[in-house]
Formats: sequence, structure tokens, C-alpha cells
Amino acid sequence: MRIGKQSNPYTAIATSDAHSITVRGRDLCHDLIGKIGFSDYFWLLVIGQPPSEVQRRMLDACLVSIAEHGLVPSVQAARMTLAAGPDAWQGAMAAGLLGMGSVVAGSTESAGRFLHQVLQDASDGDLDAAAQDHLTQLKIDRQKVPGLGHPQHAGGDPRADRLLAICDELGLSGRYVGVLRAIAAQAPGIMGRPLPINVSGAIPAVILDAGWPLEALKAVPLLARAAGLSAHLYEESLRSIGFIMSHQADLAIDYDGALSGREARLEDPQ
Repeated sequence: MRIGKQSNPYTAIATSDAHSITVRGRDLCHDLIGKIGFSDYFWLLVIGQPPSEVQRRMLDACLVSIAEHGLVPSVQAARMTLAAGPDAWQGAMAAGLLGMGSVVAGSTESAGRFLHQVLQDASDGDLDAAAQDHLTQLKIDRQKVPGLGHPQHAGGDPRADRLLAICDELGLSGRYVGVLRAIAAQAPGIMGRPLPINVSGAIPAVILDAGWPLEALKAVPLLARAAGLSAHLYEESLRSIGFIMSHQADLAIDYDGALSGREARLEDPQ
């Protein structure tokens, strides 16, 4: 991204005047509202063209798969933020989205970029050789394999299996799904432990093969999790558990720092 003076001050997304709003070349009120579903609109907004039927179905599947997974860190952050400031939904939502980092939920982007790099390095289309080279380097560097493994779904992430099956059924599986499967086939032998494909590996593979841009990959889990966070924040406003979670954290974590003078005397009265 260029920093400094900009020479092309344009946007191709939307404009408006006193009588109309135009979004991606379409009249918002006459062409879009009531005539297009939100997934189609999301695709149109980001890419500039509406999706095909199979592209929309693949996007929908990805959004549904990642929207909700219980009291994960981003959800806890959002609920505790709302408990502390019940009037600030926007702050609580932001707290949850900011919690989607490279380890949890936001890992879709890092997995997608890893798949892209392996593809770029596959000389003569030899995915197996490129996968082996990258996995070997990850082992040398003692790094995790992006898109593989899950602490809870150790036997295989059912969401990933379903997304890959849908992608196959829709006829969308291509280079990215191919390289993901090549990596998954070799990873256990090279890394020395079971490493099934997780949902953060499946989502970039299937949505990139569907035609979604790599640069906008993080938008998919962000939009999906916003839906799940909305449910948690609504529930939090009705029956709060934010302070209960905070209290449980206090009980679960032991203090091992230095004692104050008073505490030291109580422990050793001699």
C-alpha cells in the first residue's frame, strides 16, 4: 500500500446524490433492496460482480461454518466488555472482532497465504514436492502448520470435512483444495503427529477456488463471527455471564508473583 500523497483519489464502490444511491453500478433501492440476498450483496460489494449460484452456495457454507463455536476467546472478550459497558454494543462487538487473531478465528488468512505460497513454489505443478519442502521447513523452524490440527477436534474437524465435500459437489475444487490435501497427506509423517485439516484451512481453500480474492480473505470469518457475536451480545444483555467468566478466571489462575511484606509475615510469622 502506498504511503503519502495519493495520485488516484477514486472509489468504485458507491456514490450518491439527492435522489439515488449507486452501489457497484446498481441502484440501491431499485436493483438491490428486496431483490438480492446478503451473501450475494457481500460478494458484489467486495468483488464488484455478483456471484454465480455455486459461488454463493460456497460462500454461505463458509459463513455458516465459522459463525459460532461456543465461548471462544473472542466471544468471552465481547461478553465481558458488554457486561462492563451495557450501553456499548459497538465496543463489545469490536472487542470480539479484535480478538480474532492469527491463532483463533483469524487464522483463515494465514492459512490461505500459506496455501498460496506453496502453490507459487510448486515448480511444474508438483504440489507434493512443494508441500514437502514447506512442511520440512516448518518443522525445522518449530512452527505450526497453518490450516491443520485442532485442540478439540483431534480426530478431524467436521466443519472442514463438510466444506471440502460441498466444494467437491459444486465442482469448485481446484488448485487450493488440491494443495491443502497434498499438505494434509504429508504433514503427519513429516511433523510426527496426526494433523487433520481444520476449518481455518478448509475455508481459504474452498473460497479461493470459488474465486474470492486472497487480499480480502479475512473478511469472510470477520463477517461470519459478527453474526455469532450478535447472538452472544443479545444473550448477554438478557442474562449476563460476563462477570461470572471473569470470576472463574480469578479462581482458575494462581498468583506466583512476589508477596507483599504483610503477606510474607502471615505466611511465616517467625
